[in-house]
Amino acid sequence: MRISATWRRTGVVLFAALALGCTTSPAPDSTPSSATRILFVGNSFIFGSPAGAAPLVQSYRPATVTDLNGTNIGGVPALFKAMTVQAGLNYEVSLETMGGAGLDAHYDKKLDVIAKPFDVVLLQSYSTLDAAKPGDPGLLVKYTGLLAQELRAKNPKVDIRLVSTWSRADLTYKNASPWLGAPIDRMALDLRRGYDAAAAAHGIDSGSVIPVGQAWNRAIAAGVADANPYDGIADGKINLWAPDAYHGSAHGYYLEALTIFGNVTGRDPRTLGAAEPVARELGIDAVTASALQRLAAEQLAQKQ
Repeated sequence: MRISATWRRTGVVLFAALALGCTTSPAPDSTPSSATRILFVGNSFIFGSPAGAAPLVQSYRPATVTDLNGTNIGGVPALFKAMTVQAGLNYEVSLETMGGAGLDAHYDKKLDVIAKPFDVVLLQSYSTLDAAKPGDPGLLVKYTGLLAQELRAKNPKVDIRLVSTWSRADLTYKNASPWLGAPIDRMALDLRRGYDAAAAAHGIDSGSVIPVGQAWNRAIAAGVADANPYDGIADGKINLWAPDAYHGSAHGYYLEALTIFGNVTGRDPRTLGAAEPVARELGIDAVTASALQRLAAEQLAQKQ
C-alpha cells in the first residue's frame, strides 16, 4: 500500500498506528521541529552482520547516524533513520555497538558514552541472553536495571525499549544448545520471555519490548521465509539468516528495522510502500518488501 508524502505527514496516519496497538515515542521536549534523540545499544544484531554476510546493512548510510564508538557503522539504526525521514519524522539517531557483547559489557565499558540525556534508548543484549548460560535472563534483568537507572538519572522521562531478537538456526539445527532439535520458533519465544522479565522488573511497559524475533517467526510461519537454511532455500522464499545461520541477511535486518520503526514511531510499516528506497538499496524487490512490511505490521498488532 502506498500513500502520499502529504498523507504521511498528517495526524490521520496515527489512526493506523492505534489500530496496530503500537506505542509511540515521546514528543520532543521543546518545539515541534526539534529532533527526538534516540540511541541504539547492542551488538552485531543491531549493527549488521560481519562483512561478507550483510555488508550493505553494516555500511548503510553511516553519515546519517552518529556512531558513538567511531567505527563508521550505519546498520539497523541507519535503516531506521531513513525510514523516519520517509515518514516525515525528525530523529537524531546514535548507536553504541560492540560485537558479541551483552548489556553487561556495555555497562562496564561504555557507560560514559551511554549515560546521556537521550529521549529514547533501545537496549539489545547477547543473542542467547547469557553467553555462559544460554537462555538464562539473569544478566539481562540485572543490567537492564543498571542501565535504566543511569539513563533515568540523565533524563527521568527517557523511553527505554528492549529489542527481543531471533532464533539462531545454527543453535537449532546444528550446534549444542538448549534449543538443538526444538522447533525453529522456540528460541525467539524464550528470548522474548527473558526480555519481558527484564521489562517487568524495571518499570518498562510490555509494549516497549520490540518483537523482532517474533516477526521473524511470523515470516517463517507465513511461508515468506524458509525455516531451515541448512537444507536449501525453497523456491519463492527468502533466507532471513546470513550464511553463518546466526546473524541476519539483508532481508532479516530489514524486517528488524521495520519492526523497530513501527514500535518506536507508532507508524504502520506498510505506509512506507513497496517501492520505498531502503529496500531497493538493500536489493530487496518490491513484492518482498511489501510482504515484510505487512508481517511487521501484523506482529506489532499482536501486542505480545
